[in-house]
Amino acid sequence: MSKGFKGPKMPNQMGMVQQLQKLQEQIQATQAQLATEVVSATAGGGAVKVSVTGDQHCQAVEIDPEILKDGDVELLQDMILTAFNSALEKSRAMAAERLGPLAGGGLPF
Repeated sequence: MSKGFKGPKMPNQMGMVQQLQKLQEQIQATQAQLATEVVSATAGGGAVKVSVTGDQHCQAVEIDPEILKDGDVELLQDMILTAFNSALEKSRAMAAERLGPLAGGGLPF
């Protein structure tokens, strides 16, 4: 080996570690923000409303008392499921929108 050979160039590992730490902090901050944001969905023309946080925790279920007068339990159950699934989908879309840029393009290698 000659004295001038220094081997293959290694990327600045310290810089990569710092970038990864910064990315991790950004992801954690975004996740914390998502936990405080709420999306809602309705079903049955607004008879049922479900609210979910950005980290997919159910925050509230509201049922219009008028819907209970009919006594149609199956209809009420279907409306709750529809509203809940729609609220979850909105929550997931919001999380993907906020976290996607961090996960997809934030890595330095």
